[in-house]
Amino acid sequence: MIREIKKGQQIFSKKAKRATLKDVETGQDLLETLIAHKNECVGMAANMIGYNKAIIAICVGNVQYVMYNPKIIKKSGKYLTQEGCLSLDGVRQCMRYQDIDITYNDASFKKVNAHFSGTIAQIIQHEIDHCNGIVI
Repeated sequence: MIREIKKGQQIFSKKAKRATLKDVETGQDLLETLIAHKNECVGMAANMIGYNKAIIAICVGNVQYVMYNPKIIKKSGKYLTQEGCLSLDGVRQCMRYQDIDITYNDASFKKVNAHFSGTIAQIIQHEIDHCNGIVI
């Protein structure tokens, strides 16, 4: 189900709670909401649709991921960039990493270890920041 996108810094003021199997439907809603906004957005965190759970969705071209409880375990290639967000006005400067290794749960809550580079890595970092209560 497509959900309303929440606005303002207050939605990122608390660290997201750990997702469980009961939150898989929220992950699907998050992805559907992201796809509905694909012309203006490439990633979302569950707090952007009103759920304070550690769930992110990524949609770049034909690549789609829903990640539950994502955590960066390794990063390299630090660089400065600018990013925008559907929940916040304007563009902000932030520090990102070119390469990241992460661990997350898939929709079956199987643990997944993955490596990402470039744009997808940047999007994942942005959304994980949202889950950790960090406003870019």
